[in-house]
Formats: sequence, structure tokens, C-alpha cells
Amino acid sequence: MTAGTSKDAVKAALTTQALETPSWAYGNSGTRFKVFAQPGVPRTTREKLDDAARVHAHTGVAPTVALHIPWDRVDDYGALADHARGRGLRLGAINANVFQDDDYRLGSVTNPDPAVRRKAVDHLLECVDIMDATGSKDLKLWFSDGTNYPGQDDLRDRQDRLAEALRTVYDRLGADQRMLLEYKLFEPAFYATDVPDWGTAYAHCLKLGPKAQVVVDTGHHAPGTNIEFIVATLLREGRLGGFDFNSRFYADDDLMVGAADPFQLFRIMYEVVRGGGFTADVAFMLDQCHNIEAKIPAIIRSVMNVQEATAKALLVDAGALAAAQREGDVLAANGVLMDAYNTDVRPLLGEVREELGLAPDPLGAYDRSGWQQRIVEERVGGVQAGWGA
Repeated sequence: MTAGTSKDAVKAALTTQALETPSWAYGNSGTRFKVFAQPGVPRTTREKLDDAARVHAHTGVAPTVALHIPWDRVDDYGALADHARGRGLRLGAINANVFQDDDYRLGSVTNPDPAVRRKAVDHLLECVDIMDATGSKDLKLWFSDGTNYPGQDDLRDRQDRLAEALRTVYDRLGADQRMLLEYKLFEPAFYATDVPDWGTAYAHCLKLGPKAQVVVDTGHHAPGTNIEFIVATLLREGRLGGFDFNSRFYADDDLMVGAADPFQLFRIMYEVVRGGGFTADVAFMLDQCHNIEAKIPAIIRSVMNVQEATAKALLVDAGALAAAQREGDVLAANGVLMDAYNTDVRPLLGEVREELGLAPDPLGAYDRSGWQQRIVEERVGGVQAGWGA
């Protein structure tokens, strides 16, 4: 334990942490070349929720599940919300999908064809209707819209079309609902992406109003980007709506969070703690594709990685750090952060879990539960859930 830090305060903060898992991470996924099937993968959205309930049961900090429409479309969303509640869960963000239809080859809400834009906006409005039915408060928007070649379309016109679509959807939101706008540097658009960075997303959100917030996906940046600076700035401006946590080595790899650069995850979580985001209305969601590793254990591992980074961030001796910064003592200031990062927080988290009535090792507990063997035996027939590729 670092000096000046209360163990009880850290433990109390950790018990309030809540991470959202994505429904699509429980289904089959793959690369651009192949979707890899696994035995026991859910066949329905309800079975995805059943798996998510196991993650929450073993970690204690994953009470909500994000849905992706149309991948998770059902006839009765109220009944789906009831099913979630029966498993000790709530339905979280509703994620729109305007990137897989053939009509969206040249874009969705920024498409030069008004009919295609209308189709895309209608889907976004449908997602708000689903929010009403499920009690979800967040609409997550990511657009693959962009161009591949100079001159392909007018860059300013596309921004105007985007702004018009966002305004239409924003005006439909209920009083307690939010629009979370995600950005991505590139892919699938390679010349100009319509929402390529946090500045573009922030500019649109600023014009829309307080119910529009920016989402930071940790895999959506150019190499070398200081993501924690973006987090600090958005928190300072009151516009950080949430995270999509994952890891990347090269681009949008969507690997288990903390797998590639756990120190970066710690730095991000420190800025979250420093800026009050840990207790503010910030949605912490995983956004991952477990292509070659088992689904549920991989999600549990990711949750544990975020917990460990958070615990280390909470252990930073804020007083000692501020003093070193005021004195211009570079080595001392860096040392304060490194002392917290190098702390083994696994015993502390084990204590937190035991005090919550959980096993100190979530992965071991899942292995012993027999759930994996059960779903492999029971989930035969039907169509396995996947990301729709």
C-alpha cells in the first residue's frame, strides 16, 4: 500500500465499480477473413444474457449488458429486460448498426442519397424506441461513414448531413437518455472518416447539447496518441460519456483490455480517478472480439484487468504527487505513479471479492462452476449468435 492512501477507502471505491459487457462478445467473432465458431456459444440474446450473468456472478462488477441492434433484435424488449433482471442484470447501452447493409456502401447518415440517409436515421430512431422499452439510458453511435478517395464526396456536405441526422435523433431522446458518439481514426474508410477523432465528436456533441457525450474506444487512435490526455480533457469539459475498453497492437485489434499495454490502461484510469470520472456518469464498457480464446473466461479476464488498473490508480498518493509537481521534481513525480503501478493489487482485490461473498479468483471459480461444460452440452442445434459478418 502506498503512503498516504487509505486501504479502506480504496476497497470502498472498488466495490462501487461497474463495468458493462457487450452482448456480441459472447457470440462468435473472427477476423476480416473468417468467423471462428466455438462450442457452447449462445444461440439467442437471452443465452447471451445467461452467460453475462455468470461473469457478474464471479466478478461482482459487471451488472449491465450492452445490446447491438439488429444482432440482438427480439419481438418483446420488455420481456428481454425482465429476463435480464431475473439474472441479476440490467440492459445497458443500445448500439446502432448502420454499417452492414449494402445500402451503406457509400455511407449511412452521410450518404449522398437522401433515401439511404432516411433509412439510417429511421434505424437510429428505432434504437431510441428500444431504449424506451428496455429502460436503457445510452444510445451508442459509431459510423463507418467516410470516403476512400479524394474528390469522392464533399467533406463539408458530409459533416452537414451528419449534423442533421444527429440533431434529429438527439431531439427524440428522453429526458434521462443520452447519445454517446464514438470516433475512429480509419477503417473502413481510408481517405477521410466522417468522425475520425475526439475533436470532431466533441464539436458535434457541443452543438447538440448536454445529452450528447463522447465515447473513447481505446483502440481507435493513431500510434503514439496520448489517450489519457483526451480522457483528462473530456472530463474537464464534462463531455466524457463512456469508454469502449480493449487492447491493440496495430489498429482496432479489439483484444482483451490490458493485454497489449497494461501501463496505458493504468494511466487512463488514473486520469479517470483524478478527474472525478470514477464516480461521475461515465459508462465503462468492454468492446472486444474473442476470436481464438474462450468467450466467458476472456471477458472475466478483461474485467479483472480493468479492476487491477483501477485499484492501482486509486493507490496513487495524490498529495505526494502534487507536491512533487509543484516543486518541479520530475523523478519524484514519476516515481509516485510508478510506485502505485508496480503495486501487486491482486491480494487487495481478493479481499474485496471475499467481502462481497465471492471467490477471490474469478477465473478459478468459473472453471469450477461447470458452466462451460454445461453450455457445450446443452447448446446444440439452432443458429449460433455472431457479429453478423
